[in-house]
Amino acid sequence: MLAEIGKLLILLGVAAVLIGILLVMIDKVPFLGRLPGDIGIQIRGLSCILPLATSIVLSIVLTLLLNLLLRVLNK
Repeated sequence: MLAEIGKLLILLGVAAVLIGILLVMIDKVPFLGRLPGDIGIQIRGLSCILPLATSIVLSIVLTLLLNLLLRVLNK
């Protein structure tokens, strides 16, 4: 029981570190928010960006990474 809680805490810590690194580095990725399929609207100084394609790509990548991580942890 304690070993399982320890693994969960380690996983949460690694996830927190990875999310923190991602948040720091996200401005340096040039294509985020500018993929074909992302919608940008500008009207009289007001701008609205709907990153649809970026959201789909990030969802696929994160799903694959999480599946790999969970398969490694379950072995």
